[in-house]
Amino acid sequence: MGWNKDGHTVKGLYLKEYPVVGVVKESRVKYGGEVSYWLQLDEPLYLFNTFRDTVSLSEDELTHDFGEIETV
Repeated sequence: MGWNKDGHTVKGLYLKEYPVVGVVKESRVKYGGEVSYWLQLDEPLYLFNTFRDTVSLSEDELTHDFGEIETV
């Protein structure tokens, strides 16, 4: 699999501490060659006194890529 994971459902650790699961809405290569992913979360994350429904994960924060999952 390549670096572009748009549409894939992935699991990871936001800020290397908080478990999250969501769908990748955007994959991009940052300056310096590191890849980051914008995730639309399946369940909102309550962090720093606010709910977040999207987060940005770096490639090293991803723990599992489930691929594209079709919903019926």
